[in-house]
Amino acid sequence: MRFEIERKFLVAHEGWRASATGRRGLRDGLVGQFGRGKVRVRLDEDRAWLTVKGARLGIGRPEFEYEIPCADAEAMLREVCVGGVIEKTRHCVPHDGLTWVVDEFGGSLAGIVLAEVELDAEDQPFSRPDWAGDEVTGDLRFRQTTLLHLCGQMGRPVTMADILALPRAL
Repeated sequence: MRFEIERKFLVAHEGWRASATGRRGLRDGLVGQFGRGKVRVRLDEDRAWLTVKGARLGIGRPEFEYEIPCADAEAMLREVCVGGVIEKTRHCVPHDGLTWVVDEFGGSLAGIVLAEVELDAEDQPFSRPDWAGDEVTGDLRFRQTTLLHLCGQMGRPVTMADILALPRAL
């Protein structure tokens, strides 16, 4: 079992692009939610996996990942997933000894850009790059499950204004 500890931020400007070292396209779908956890399917260009995330403990949570056949992931995204499917390009951006990920959303969420950094401990000090804007770690509006449900409900592209109009505690 892995314990995921991450902090999430809005992206203030495109300064991160100059430091990006890699990118990959991802599609995510919500297979289901239970209690305060979820099961997600994710597909990139080469592989697919199911991720089971448990209840949050502070800003961390237990996480289990299992690789699955790409054809199964495609079928789950099409036939099983609750809400919409999130499309995004994930960029790796090294900064001061840590690798940040910047997600540029496409499809129904085109124009939304968020950054995350994974830490070893909740109280781990880290240097925040100048392009990392407001922190939204505890803000329920920016959780992937919220974004997935929005994609499924809106019937049109979702904007940052739509997300910000939601209550912080859904």
